[in-house]
Amino acid sequence: MIHDIKDGKLVSAGKKRIVWAEKDMPVLNLIKNKFEKEQPLKGVKLAACLHVTAETANLARTLKSGGAEVFLCASNPLSTQDDVAASLVKDYSIPVFAIHGENKETYYQHLEAALDFKPDITMDDGADLLSLLHTKYREQAKNIWGSMEETTTGVIRLKAMERSGKLAVPIIAVNDAKTKNLFDNRYGTGQSTLDGIIRATDVLIAGKTIVVAGYGWCGRGFAARVRGMGAKVIITEVDKIKALEAAMDGYFVMPMIEAAVLGDLFCTLTGDLNVLRGEHFKLMKDGAIVANSGHFDVEINIPELKKLAVKVNKNVRQNVDEYVMNLASRNSHLATKNKKYKSIYLLAEGRLVNLAAAEGHPASVMDMSFSTQALAAEYVAKNYRQLQQKVYNVPAEIEDWVAGLKLESMGISIDKLTEEQEKYLRSWEIGT
Repeated sequence: MIHDIKDGKLVSAGKKRIVWAEKDMPVLNLIKNKFEKEQPLKGVKLAACLHVTAETANLARTLKSGGAEVFLCASNPLSTQDDVAASLVKDYSIPVFAIHGENKETYYQHLEAALDFKPDITMDDGADLLSLLHTKYREQAKNIWGSMEETTTGVIRLKAMERSGKLAVPIIAVNDAKTKNLFDNRYGTGQSTLDGIIRATDVLIAGKTIVVAGYGWCGRGFAARVRGMGAKVIITEVDKIKALEAAMDGYFVMPMIEAAVLGDLFCTLTGDLNVLRGEHFKLMKDGAIVANSGHFDVEINIPELKKLAVKVNKNVRQNVDEYVMNLASRNSHLATKNKKYKSIYLLAEGRLVNLAAAEGHPASVMDMSFSTQALAAEYVAKNYRQLQQKVYNVPAEIEDWVAGLKLESMGISIDKLTEEQEKYLRSWEIGT
């Protein structure tokens, strides 16, 4: 079997990690059992460009159980767990093209390998695979039944393609599913981002002023977690409704240019580029920590940070780079007789801090997201002839089924509408 991984000798550790995650993914296990019996993906070639983690491994195993030929490559150069990749290849015979820390050239070679696999269905996390499909592999697009997209960033890119008439394949926006963005984005990103920052820095959160760029579901989740640990939280936003919501939720809200002077730690979670720029770096305190939890490493303008630095000390701590700036020339208002330089600490090279410096989302959260992914793949396989080149929401029945199974796995039951209540909700004739 053709593959490209770091070290096959890591297989034992990877298998343990996969099995450990499986214990906390009961809904996906139920779907795996269902797929084994029904074989809804029999003969389907499926290429997945996702973070190669233990949770993703269990999704890949589920898809294979449903009869699919699965090919997996990484959606981020720093998120791959090399031991998991080894176990998928050796224990589960799933071809993996992913190496932690791979350079850009290797990253794109792996994406090309996924499309050379000639898939019927693709799964994407950030839309890099789909972008390549629409450029270098454009002719192949007509053979793709459909694709799933897992991230806010990816859905934004694909909806832009749809609006411009450039989208060549049907897309299921798994990211926009309530079972994904309400839980994976809010609780998963909230916890794992904080986990990555603490692992990288060992910083005390209590008492810190933390600036959260973006108050979407990811920003909401992270802001809630750090406030719960005693931080003073500032939200920066460009969306008036989200800014108002943040203010009503009790956070300080202000432009980044004002927050830059106050923050001890900054985290971007927007899906846009250059959220933190040179004018902000100039105003930051000595010792400010900067991290990103958006999908791509574009939210922090690292070229401008490098340009401002007189010296860059790489890996002063694992996943921490120090950028030393001259206060006298760049920040005269901060300079003192005894202090002529300041340091800004960049985490995980500006990439996804929750995956580069930690292990990503907890398995119990990914249980819902990946269950939705698996069922969306089944939906595409059964309905691709009716799908058009547009971005679709996840069907409501899939959402309801996943949510119900998750509640059941947690030992939670809920009320059901009576016939009288259902009639009342359907009727306009019954008044007060």
